[in-house]
Amino acid sequence: MGDLKELVQKADILLEALPYLREFAGKTIVIKYGGAAMVQDELKASFARDIVLMKFIGIDPVIVHGGGPQINKTLARMGVESRFIEGHRVTDEETVNVVEMVLVGKVNKEIVALINGAGGRAVGLSGKDGRLIEAEKKLITKPSAAENRPEIIDIGLVGKVTKVNTEVLETLDRGNFIPVIAPVGAGANGETYNINADTVAGEVAAALKAEKLMLLTDTNGVWDADKKLIPSMNEKKIRELIASGVIAGGMLPKVDCCLKAIAGGVKKTHIIDGRVVHSVLLEIFTSQGVGTQITA
Repeated sequence: MGDLKELVQKADILLEALPYLREFAGKTIVIKYGGAAMVQDELKASFARDIVLMKFIGIDPVIVHGGGPQINKTLARMGVESRFIEGHRVTDEETVNVVEMVLVGKVNKEIVALINGAGGRAVGLSGKDGRLIEAEKKLITKPSAAENRPEIIDIGLVGKVTKVNTEVLETLDRGNFIPVIAPVGAGANGETYNINADTVAGEVAAALKAEKLMLLTDTNGVWDADKKLIPSMNEKKIRELIASGVIAGGMLPKVDCCLKAIAGGVKKTHIIDGRVVHSVLLEIFTSQGVGTQITA
């Protein structure tokens, strides 16, 4: 009897997912993959299976990954100090070569192998492939006490996205492949730019007019002033929480990325807890979700 009850519960779970299966079939979902989900073996395996399942049931996942900790370790082994200004890695020519080697040559291929090992058909890309991500130098500005104009800080080969050329992604989609993108962009003269992975994911989602953008993080979502999870919020609420200092630090660029993606045509964005097994599926196929949903 116990076994039968368990089987019925499984059937109920499938029935709960049915409306979402209908809703998202044929739709594109862009997922920024990072944090603990990229490090812990159990989470890595569950993520790969989630992505393969999504593709098999007719959803088109596009993966953009980070790799900051892996870059830090490689630079440390080489005796190169990692320096950050306002959250951005200062990236000279030596550093950008390491960034490209680690992100494109190592991390990207490991993710591709995980997905393919779970039965998928993943293809690894950098933003330089097919000029997928065109970029220009990003400059940091901050107020100057000594002068009336702001101080401009050059942080090297750190880029901002100027254009996403989606043809290569559309070609892969037609071939039933899963794109896995390393956040490295190409400058006008072929130079390599290191770009924030959240930013790249948001820009790719907007260019594809994706149904959803999902950012996997090491937190359970956006918190209110009492450190309680906010299940859903809009731009007005976000601006209020930023003004009051509740949203600050590393969460600022994430919510900004979500708002820009929505402004670019993405229907919904989500900041979810990548430390939860099958967090991607739980966010898509259940009514509760596992993070904060951000809408227009």
